[in-house]
Parts: sequence; structure tokens; C-alpha cells
Amino acid sequence: MDLGLQGKVALVTGSERGTGSVIAQRLAEEGATVIAHGFAQGSAEPLRAQGAQGVQHTVWGDLCSDAGAAQVAQQALAAAGRVDILVNNYGTASDARWDEAETAVWLDMYQKNLLGAVRLIRLLTPQMRERGWGRMIQLGTIGSTQPNPLRPAYYAAKSALASIAVTLSQELAHTGITVNTVSPGYIRTPEVEAAFRAKAHRAGWEDDWASIEARIVAQRFPNPVGRIATREEVADLVCFVASTRAAFINGQNLRIDGGALGLVQ
Repeated sequence: MDLGLQGKVALVTGSERGTGSVIAQRLAEEGATVIAHGFAQGSAEPLRAQGAQGVQHTVWGDLCSDAGAAQVAQQALAAAGRVDILVNNYGTASDARWDEAETAVWLDMYQKNLLGAVRLIRLLTPQMRERGWGRMIQLGTIGSTQPNPLRPAYYAAKSALASIAVTLSQELAHTGITVNTVSPGYIRTPEVEAAFRAKAHRAGWEDDWASIEARIVAQRFPNPVGRIATREEVADLVCFVASTRAAFINGQNLRIDGGALGLVQ
């Protein structure tokens, strides 16, 4: 299936590592001109590759400040001339529970998981309006619709991120710009796998990944598929939502959870 991404320009925030790096690579493989982002100068450079199948440009800047976000937007527009697809992938979690989450934790989660995205949306929307086409995709979490008490500040910020996709899609009606949220459950990133392998070692579990994953699913993330998502699966959904094929998908919070929601009583 041709996704119609050839010649489109995509900026993927937080793509120096993790799921963001795979999203950037997948978009490049589909023919998009991809701009990878990192917070430190040069941090996204390892993603740059020669030729049409790799990331062509990198930018850097702290999205948690107005000046840093403006720097990222300016660098992206200078590098590629425009941004057609904005993937607000950057975000980070706090494990502080209700009795641990001081005000500073809540403010930090909103800065990192909501306001960084809002800043870039505000900066890049005008040039999308001018061309009459655009895609804005937020990376959320199933915790925005199915939160638990482990990460209240994080889930609250991600819920707000999903909310802005709805209000922004209404604000941008009839402009050719769509706004959606992609919300995964657990993803098998190197960091997640390392954390669960460490837990397995401490708990005396079997040390092969299939056994560890089965315990994760049983204890923390029951779902009919019986495993957690790969980064590639999440990236493929992002690519489709970014594509010309997805023009009628707008204002949605798209869960990629293996059917976990259907098991909630």
C-alpha cells in the first residue's frame, strides 16, 4: 500500500532514542523527508543516514522552554523548508504515586508531556494552514483512558495531550490538517526490557524474554494477544495516521493495546 508519504516532511520529537527513533526510521523508509530531534546538540546525529531511506536532517533544543521549542522549529524550517507532519513523540514518565508527587512533579510532567507539544503545534500550525495540508500526531498512552494509581501526574498530563487533539482538530476544521493521538500500552523498548530483566533477576524468574514477557502480561498488562507491543508496530500505526490514506481519521485517541481495553470490567 502506498501511504503517499513520498515528498512529505516529518519532524519527530524525542527521536534520538527509543520508540521515536523507530518512528523516524519508518517514516523515512516510506519516503518522507525526516527531521530527527534531540535535546542536546548532536544527540540525534546517529540517526542521520545517506540516501532516501534514512533520516536526512537533525535538530536540537529543549522543548520544555519557549526559546528551545522556537529553536527546534526554526532549525526544522531552515533545514527542510516546511514541516508537513509533526509527531510529538517526546515525553517521559514519573513513578511518583499520590503520596509522593509534590507540585514540582506535576509541573514537570505537564512541561514534558504536554507543553512541549503545545509549543511546537503553535509554532508550526501557521505554515501547515498556508499549504492546506498537515498531520499532527501525539504519542500518548493507554493510561489516558485507563489510568492506574502508579503514575497520577504522568497520566494526567497524557490525558491532557489526548484532549488537545480533539479541541485542535475542531479548531483546524476545513484546513486539511488532521490531529490524532496514538496511545500504546507497554512497548518493548531497550529501557523497558532492561528494567523487566532486572526485576526478573531480583525476583528469581526465568531469564528468557518469552517467560519474562508472559509474567508482565499476566501481572500488569493482560491482553488477548498475550504480549507487549514492539516499537515497529507503534511506528507503523503512526505512519498510517500520518499518511494521505488516513485523511478521514481526525480527533481520535487510537489505542494500540492488543485488546487490553476489552478485558476491563
